[in-house]
Amino acid sequence: MGYPRGVSTFEALIAAQDRVEPRDEMPGDYRATLVRQIAQHAHSEIIGMQPEGDWITRAPSLRRKAILLAKVQDEAGHGLYLYAAAETLGVDRDDLLEALHTGRQKYSSIFNYPSLTWADVAAIGWLVDGAAIVNQVPLGRCSYGPYARAMVRICKEESFHQRQGFESLLTMSRGTPAQHAMAQDAVDRWWWPSLMMFGPPDAESPHSARSTAWGIKRFSNDTLRQRFVDLAVPQAEALGLTLPDPDLRWDEERGSWDFGTIDFTELREVVSGNGPCNEVRIGRRVAAHEDGAWVREAAAAYAAKQGTRGAA
Repeated sequence: MGYPRGVSTFEALIAAQDRVEPRDEMPGDYRATLVRQIAQHAHSEIIGMQPEGDWITRAPSLRRKAILLAKVQDEAGHGLYLYAAAETLGVDRDDLLEALHTGRQKYSSIFNYPSLTWADVAAIGWLVDGAAIVNQVPLGRCSYGPYARAMVRICKEESFHQRQGFESLLTMSRGTPAQHAMAQDAVDRWWWPSLMMFGPPDAESPHSARSTAWGIKRFSNDTLRQRFVDLAVPQAEALGLTLPDPDLRWDEERGSWDFGTIDFTELREVVSGNGPCNEVRIGRRVAAHEDGAWVREAAAAYAAKQGTRGAA
């Protein structure tokens, strides 16, 4: 570029839609916003392993088990990759996990809903991962380099997750009447929480305007939500399933689907810790972290020993 990188270049980088890198000077608020967003994303990945992980031992076939194992392992990897991206901003991973475990940092509200049947695993893949892709693909052009590069890689794997969910729902929808009913029930329960994933309406989103100005966010919550609905409606028709919204109407003038009013009161309750599975999800995460303390201690001791040998 035609300007030096340094203390005075942040605004120039943003104006030129160039990438801000870890060694660049950046405003404290920009750094704090990125830490909050990346940490929430990382937390969502590792908490998100739970609803589907419960079904690994109960998968209906070896093929489905292998697919689900790969998907849950992907989510673990995504979480670790995002924690590494957050660490480039000068935060410590242990501190981020402590903030998650004590409720000071949040994760996506969608993972506080129960997975009651095998069809939920398919619905999560189609709807939840589908919504995640719509939300995350623009983040591949985020102004912060490490986060943008992480999202490009993560979204490639998310597309696999969405396709396997769609394929599993399609198989169930074309199966027995009981299987079709199970698939429909799962879609009925996951549709509205999936729309809430995009966050509150733009007018109520406290961070959107500043994140957009800084190039962290490329599109508004409502714009992304509409994009997801427009993609999901024809996919539901292909699946032979019905979306649980009597207000769905094609708007010829807008070239988009109108949809019903979202109960954002429910979203606020879930985010506040009052969802169906909030306590269960965090309780299991904390227990797993405590049970794994000996592994982290052993790894640290081994690294210290190797360092001593190298110094000698």
